[in-house]
Amino acid sequence: METVEKSQMQTATVDSELSEQIKAATKDSHVRAENTELMLSYQRGRVSLQQYQLLLCSLYKIYEALEEALDTNASHEAVAPIYFPQELSRLESIGKDLEYFYGRSWREKMTVPAATLRYAQRLREVGRDHPEYLVAHAYTRYLGDLSGGQVLGRITQKSLGLKSGEGLSFFSFPGVSSPNLFKQLYRSRMNSIELTEEQRSGVLQEAVTAFELNVQVFNELQDSLSCVPDTENEMRQRHTQHKQSTAADDKACEALQSSSSLMPRFLRTLLGVFVVLAVGAVYAF
Repeated sequence: METVEKSQMQTATVDSELSEQIKAATKDSHVRAENTELMLSYQRGRVSLQQYQLLLCSLYKIYEALEEALDTNASHEAVAPIYFPQELSRLESIGKDLEYFYGRSWREKMTVPAATLRYAQRLREVGRDHPEYLVAHAYTRYLGDLSGGQVLGRITQKSLGLKSGEGLSFFSFPGVSSPNLFKQLYRSRMNSIELTEEQRSGVLQEAVTAFELNVQVFNELQDSLSCVPDTENEMRQRHTQHKQSTAADDKACEALQSSSSLMPRFLRTLLGVFVVLAVGAVYAF
């Protein structure tokens, strides 16, 4: 796999535009993400309130690290062209959503998986040691939010029955009137960045790393889920059947859900979170 990725990055450097190079270098990562059963499940509209709440917690930590690094390196020659805080910053929006669900003390109630903290740590390392690598992370995250994030927003709103945009601020970009035109502008700015051959190669590798961080998280959660007793898996299947039934059946489903142990529910929630993150990254291109 490593040999294939290196070959893809070497082929990518033949193209002149950085956005196309990133697309070529991360081709295999896209295929793996697009064909996960969990991603397909989310796209079918299977998202719970617990999944979405944990997603927001994870996104808050990721964007806290990313936007801190971007702000610190705003004048860097590789960061300045793609620095759009008024149009793209997500931290404040995510904070509003967390307050909607958790109340004013949402910071004390946040639950953040260890894998998310590792991702945030990588972003801080990049901001400190290789600011030019932030291009790969910003491109993947922000353009993913503008593209696939809009689809996920509609799925989330419908699945959870959220109205009037409450709890959905993360998916809203009031400073971007046309997502498609803005993405064109963003790619143009990114392609104008001057990088040495070594720096360019590093950015491409970092784009692969950004995807692989999510893949590692997914694998970690799969391993944990394999330890869940079969009886718990059966409970989740019955829970899904009840959700599709009548109001009386829904009440029975809620009773069943409350009787489930905390850890399997937490693992299910974590899996949903990183499927969402992967979906957003895939739609960036």
